[in-house]
Amino acid sequence: APFYHVLLLFSKYLSHTCIQGFLQNVDFPGSDVVDLYSPSVEHCQELCTQHPSCLFFSFNRRFRCYLKSSSSGHPQSQVLLLGVSSGYSLKACAPCFPQVFEDADFHGGDYRTLFTVNFEECQRVCTLDPVCQFFTFVMGNFSSPDVRYKCHLKFSWYVPRPVAVVLKAGVISGFSQKSQLTQHFATVCRSHLFSNTDLRGNDFLESQAVSPEHCQFLCSVHPQCTYFSFSSNDFRCFLKNNPNSMVARTKSWAKLTYKDIEFRGSDFRSEVVTCVDICQEKCTEDPNCQFYTYHNGSFFHPDHRHRCYMKRVITMPTPSQVKKVDNVKSGFTLRNCRSA
Repeated sequence: APFYHVLLLFSKYLSHTCIQGFLQNVDFPGSDVVDLYSPSVEHCQELCTQHPSCLFFSFNRRFRCYLKSSSSGHPQSQVLLLGVSSGYSLKACAPCFPQVFEDADFHGGDYRTLFTVNFEECQRVCTLDPVCQFFTFVMGNFSSPDVRYKCHLKFSWYVPRPVAVVLKAGVISGFSQKSQLTQHFATVCRSHLFSNTDLRGNDFLESQAVSPEHCQFLCSVHPQCTYFSFSSNDFRCFLKNNPNSMVARTKSWAKLTYKDIEFRGSDFRSEVVTCVDICQEKCTEDPNCQFYTYHNGSFFHPDHRHRCYMKRVITMPTPSQVKKVDNVKSGFTLRNCRSA
């Protein structure tokens, strides 16, 4: 419990302070929460800002971003290390990345390719496409002439997804009702769900989902998904692609609560409340909360009863991998830069 209070107070402090400086050739050893691929120290800093428990970070030349946390809110130590940059979470800064990265391939996540005259046009197409989160453009001097000037538009999940969904008695889970999240969940149209039916083959991605409607929503927002299968035994959602099939649309699943289902992990704070409705209200009021799990009065451990666990995951564009490739350029959509 003391950690949650420290994290909350430190997060509130950072939410009013936007310090964009970095410590060059300095490493914050230890205290790792997770490590991810990132193309730059600026992007790594934004990953830290969006992660539920990250308070500081270190980034190295191998495009590895190490997100870190501690009970004090500060690194236990810092050491000189060439090629490493470190810094702190920036809760007040918008995720805008106008810079383009030379000889860096944002590997994976492709959903559409086209030819453009230069990387500026590729970035413009990405910015105008509501699905595109980042891109890689193949330069005119690339070694293989048949792919020169090719623009790869790439997708990254921009909606909050629980890391794990598991059965557990005495808990109730659900999603924040704040407008910036529920706008993704609005009912578009109703479609029939085929119970006890597995549409085999054509899988391209597996994800965790809490219900058939949730799986259907994940299919709806992914540009390659045209249909899906959901397994209620282990909460596995199989996204499938067939260009001759119609894309599914989602029902308003986010307004539901899910009894005896736990959204495991991603906690950033908790507090004791009297019922699940108040837990949902607390999550909706907290700008950092995306979903929650509430332990009711029948939970097996008395010390955890009536506790509301608020949760958050990273939703900013994140390449699955960054590779050094000569004569390509990669970058991000400029949609978030327009208000700056």
